[in-house]
Amino acid sequence: MEEKLVSVIVAVYNIEEYLPRCVDSILAQTYGKLEIILVDDGSRDRSGSICDAYARKDRRIMVIHKKNGGLSDARNAGMDAASGEYIGFVDGDDWIEPDMYRAMYQACEKEKAQAAACRYKQITKSGVIDGSAGNSVCLSRDEALEIYVCGDDRYLIYNSVWSKLFARELVEDMRFPVGKNSEDIMFTTKAFCRLERLAYLDEAYYNYVLDREGSIMNEKAGERRLGDEIPFWQEQIAYFREAGMEELSDKAAYHFYRRLLFYYIDFMENKKTRMFADKIAGLLRMDRKEIHRIYKKDYVAMGDRARMKLALLLPWAYYRAVKIYDRYVVPLRSKE
Repeated sequence: MEEKLVSVIVAVYNIEEYLPRCVDSILAQTYGKLEIILVDDGSRDRSGSICDAYARKDRRIMVIHKKNGGLSDARNAGMDAASGEYIGFVDGDDWIEPDMYRAMYQACEKEKAQAAACRYKQITKSGVIDGSAGNSVCLSRDEALEIYVCGDDRYLIYNSVWSKLFARELVEDMRFPVGKNSEDIMFTTKAFCRLERLAYLDEAYYNYVLDREGSIMNEKAGERRLGDEIPFWQEQIAYFREAGMEELSDKAAYHFYRRLLFYYIDFMENKKTRMFADKIAGLLRMDRKEIHRIYKKDYVAMGDRARMKLALLLPWAYYRAVKIYDRYVVPLRSKE
């Protein structure tokens, strides 16, 4: 059977130091029927000329030069130009393993799945984190959504689009919200709601650079979380409810509120970000009635109920309790 064309979209912006590693890893794919779309999003360094040099060397590469509009806008430009029957995304400062697209393409074709997801390695300054077990499984839509929303130790299905391969028919009318970060949250949510089956590969084919200096993840965490990330999680909750998935919506809300507690602790750690901790506390107080309703559900852990009760009553006391627990209890448990 003839292989189908896979379009790989790479958003490029001021990453001349990392771009060759990224593009070389795509060119080295064991799956050869690729269309590689490099979208130069108005780079001010040599990134654009590097893209052009690669295009001259390999006819599979198409380069789009455009005015800077951000990651979402660059990805949208790539989707507009893509002609493949499958669409994948790679961030220009990351890189992929040689068998990534062959493995995901073959899994989709074998399982008649509309999307595939793989694990990824977290590349940090202190080392590499990889929890791969090497297993593969086909998940129904409901199974995939449950894992995506609630998590499961056996799988790593993150909201990132770069760890996935999508059938064109699944996402061809979807676009990323321009001017926003954390844009993958709703893109993946909507794609998963549309699919019938998801092929999951428990192999880390993607290398995600977690703490590159100057990356989006390291800049203005408070504004990003409050202005982009939190509204997208809230949109996800509403999207599930409007689609008639009320139980999943409630579970998404539960994990959203748990996430807010983690954010609160993060922001309290630095005097410069404590204003954002106050805003998180304000969000929790504003949603107090809904939180009480959600936290009565059977799937809510007893420990989470206690933590949320204290956080709603005395946020500062909740912070101090977490710090005491981390300082004294965690070390004792690690010795057991």
